[in-house]
Amino acid sequence: MWIMDNRRIVIAAVALVFGGTAAAQEWATYTSMEDRFRVHVPCEFSVETVDWESEYGSTLPARVYSCDAGSRGEYKVTVADYTNALDIYLAREGRNEADYVDLYWEIDIRASIIYAASQIRQREGEITFDAYHYVDRVEGEQIQMTYPDERRLYAAIYLHNSKLYIFEATVEPRTPPPGMFQQSMGFVDDNGDRIRYDNFDDAPKVLNAPDRAERARLRELRRQQQEQNQQ
Repeated sequence: MWIMDNRRIVIAAVALVFGGTAAAQEWATYTSMEDRFRVHVPCEFSVETVDWESEYGSTLPARVYSCDAGSRGEYKVTVADYTNALDIYLAREGRNEADYVDLYWEIDIRASIIYAASQIRQREGEITFDAYHYVDRVEGEQIQMTYPDERRLYAAIYLHNSKLYIFEATVEPRTPPPGMFQQSMGFVDDNGDRIRYDNFDDAPKVLNAPDRAERARLRELRRQQQEQNQQ
């Protein structure tokens, strides 16, 4: 904890040197109670509802929070909601016996960080950093990229309670990293208070993951589906 606190002091100092006291004070905490996250940004988010196409072909609801702070960069948080992934998966048309209804909908959730990271890696630019990361024991990944125009992307991806979070900051060449944005990412409870887990196992990836009885029901559903397809 001592190292993290000192990093935040250094980040604040950098903001003061490069942007002036007034600019540093314009950073504010944005909290989304709908998607249960918080982050510091130097501009006001607008929110757009979009569709998120998952790796396994499900169309899921998502929201994109974005704002442009001019010389201080562009900021975006995409939240893809996998909460009803099972129902959406079961309702899809064109499924066949190869679609393991007791398994793949959950794999779709658990693999979503890797899938989102792969989408970022396909962008035109040079990857300068790509590594595992976590926030308050919520696991994820960080990616940094330099685009052909020398703008730099700082991205972080996390999975918490069946929601996929993609944080992105894009800054101009020869400007400081968006430290306040990076260091302030977190998740909140029903009261808007930041969640801090003591152990990695305490941070749920899949909300209401099925127990043994539910998994047995799904396997039986798959068996029935296979029989219908063979008729």
